[in-house]
Amino acid sequence: MAHHDTIHTLLDAVNRIILGKPHISRLALTCLLARGHLLIEDVPGVGKTTLAQTLAKVLGLDFQRLQFTSDMLPADILGVSIFDRDQQQFSFHPGPIFSQLILADEVNRATPRTQSALLEAMEERQVTIEGQTYPLPEPFFVIATQNPSHQIGTFPLPESQLDRFLMRLEIGYPNAEAERQLLQGENRHHLLQQLNQSIDPSALMILQTEADKVHTAPALVDYVQKLLAYSRESGTYHFGLSPRAGLGLLSAAKAWALIEGRQQVLPEDVQAVLPSIVNHRLQRRQGESVSDIAADVIAQVAIP
Repeated sequence: MAHHDTIHTLLDAVNRIILGKPHISRLALTCLLARGHLLIEDVPGVGKTTLAQTLAKVLGLDFQRLQFTSDMLPADILGVSIFDRDQQQFSFHPGPIFSQLILADEVNRATPRTQSALLEAMEERQVTIEGQTYPLPEPFFVIATQNPSHQIGTFPLPESQLDRFLMRLEIGYPNAEAERQLLQGENRHHLLQQLNQSIDPSALMILQTEADKVHTAPALVDYVQKLLAYSRESGTYHFGLSPRAGLGLLSAAKAWALIEGRQQVLPEDVQAVLPSIVNHRLQRRQGESVSDIAADVIAQVAIP
């Protein structure tokens, strides 16, 4: 299967830069194949930015990095209409959002107004300025990073905004072997510059279409519905999973199955992507002791 070879070439390239994190690389690629946006939440210095840059390079995507700050305005992201005296009319100057892959670095440092401008563009895949609508490029992804929210000067993303991200990942510290390679090996930025593009954006869009076509049997859809129902009806969580989360779970499971080289989704595919989809959406009620939210949901719901 040619797609399978292409995907493994992509993953090999990413894993040469991001050492010791093959599961994270696979989940990040799953998110992009499922046409989702990705939130990476972790302490500084574990490779959040490098992962985004690596994905842009191997996928041949037009890339923009936006460093979010408290004084950033929506126009700094979206662009502005400026009056052209010669033409006697307004002309639109597009902002950095008009790129195929956006790295929104430290998104929780921006004010809620600026965050919502970014998140609205993510959702609509278009920008409206002065009543004029401008479509964003295809494919279009946002990879946002945030430092843990207890840091000073941050505006944590509210639940409604978090739901726009298909997945949330934590990279974590490398294991001892990978860290030794990092310490003794070549500089990551040098390696990144030498990295070759593996596919082009049109080939990526073909892979996305192939992921859409992966078969989901009625029993598998039953399983996803039972997972959603448990999150809503068990009383363990403040709010259950939204229909958007359910659609995202199915799309991600299809993309994971494609990466595994299969044309049908299995319950294991759903379980593999579930943690990254539910951990930022489900919040425990007071007094409920669930150490691992995804493990709890999987354990409580029988496979049909």
